[in-house]
Amino acid sequence: MIHKHAQYYFNHFKDDVPAGIVVFLVALPLCLGIALASGAPLFSGLIAGLVGGLVVSWLSGSQLAVSGPAAGLTVIVFNAIETLGSFQGLLVACIIGGIIQLGLGYLRAGIIGAFFPVAVIKGMLAAIGLILIIKQIPHATGYDTSFEGDESYMRETAESSFLEIFDAFNAVSLGSVAISSIALLILIVWEHPWIKRQKSLKLIPGPLLVVIWGISYNLVASRFAPGWAVKAEHMVSLPVSERASDFFGNFMFPDFSYLANPQVYVVAVTLAIIASLETLLSLEATDKLDPLKRLAPTNRELKAQGVGNIISGLLGGLPITAVIVRSAANINAGGKTRIACFIHGLCLLLSVMFFAGFLNTIPLACLSSILLHTGYKLAKPALFKEYYQKGMSQLLPFVITIIAILLTDLLIGMAIGMVIGLFFVIKANYNAAITLIQDGSHYTLLLNKDVSFLNKALLRKFILQIKADSTVTLDAGKAKFIDHDILETLEDFLATAGDDNISVEVIDLYGKEKIKKHESFVILK
Repeated sequence: MIHKHAQYYFNHFKDDVPAGIVVFLVALPLCLGIALASGAPLFSGLIAGLVGGLVVSWLSGSQLAVSGPAAGLTVIVFNAIETLGSFQGLLVACIIGGIIQLGLGYLRAGIIGAFFPVAVIKGMLAAIGLILIIKQIPHATGYDTSFEGDESYMRETAESSFLEIFDAFNAVSLGSVAISSIALLILIVWEHPWIKRQKSLKLIPGPLLVVIWGISYNLVASRFAPGWAVKAEHMVSLPVSERASDFFGNFMFPDFSYLANPQVYVVAVTLAIIASLETLLSLEATDKLDPLKRLAPTNRELKAQGVGNIISGLLGGLPITAVIVRSAANINAGGKTRIACFIHGLCLLLSVMFFAGFLNTIPLACLSSILLHTGYKLAKPALFKEYYQKGMSQLLPFVITIIAILLTDLLIGMAIGMVIGLFFVIKANYNAAITLIQDGSHYTLLLNKDVSFLNKALLRKFILQIKADSTVTLDAGKAKFIDHDILETLEDFLATAGDDNISVEVIDLYGKEKIKKHESFVILK
């Protein structure tokens, strides 16, 4: 499933190259913004992106997940730098955290990812889609306050983000609005079936056209209509190196004297746990979005992220995770294999070394339109309609997860969604495990599947409904396991059934647990 031959990658190369370029354009400002929000050197965000693209893409079992610095770790990194007193101390914690992740992978801790309910995962995706829309509107209008909050609220609340939208409409940049409006129109048109049927047109990704449009517009506007041009603060901002050799001078290295500081290990454990959870969530969500319906091995992903964090820490980069926004942008741009993620890392490397000046001509409004389009796809109205039709047991975990993530952050929101999802799972199991059927004075008590102590109250309720002077068939044929509490309750019923002149016939209960034979019932093998 995960070991693909060269021909497999070659067949999808035409899709992966343009998708990788699009992911690179989305990831570039995020790498810089997340580093800025974390209180770390800007270059550390780029190193993390490079490691995620060039290294983790090949170690990962996922064909589509994109790894790099995550907004969800900004608060942890920011506080860690303050606590430890230096960025080099954080790098040591990042290396130790990577070793812990590697160990979790070998201990098969990735199995946790299999227990995320689909409704909660879809709720997480929809919430991220809404966050993208909310956070990108200011960029689309030319009101840029922060790029680091585009994947998660963390230090920002929903209220401040909504207020930012209203502020954005009071500080509109005409150039940014023109670029983002036409860009969205291009992306919508490019999704039309007619375009996809044209062999020559379908090879050109819509997001790449959007970037070309944005650069072209701004060059023309700067020359002929300066009032409609996009200002420098609304453009991609990448550190420019005079020579390729300057690139290597930006690396920072860990100070291993911090190994004697106990706080380093506290930070390392925190980073490992939070980064692993975010990775597993993103991986599960990416699998749900994969148009080819592939499944990624979670334990291999934890190992890949562990190696990635070790390398990132050694080279002076931020901690990394698999990130759903970039992964979703990859899928939305037509990416099919890990080549797209690798191309995104390669583009990051080449851009920093050679093309930083050119990339700084890209308006942020271009990137905001790509993310707005991605956000709509993740939270489109049809998804809400689908879960409404599935019933409350699916709708409530879906909606509550969305609301919780919008009001808190990704991990807290997912935890709340998981609790709600677990409640409905228990409720469904509670009602489905035992059935009582009445036909006149004859009752059939069916144990439909494995019956746990959670079903004890339901069993007692059914037993109390059985009237005197009746016959009962207790059929446990479909149950593979019967909890001791359930057997004890049945034994009590069988012991007293004769007092009410109730005759009980037991089917296939023998052997699952030893139960005392009473004169009032007969065991049928």
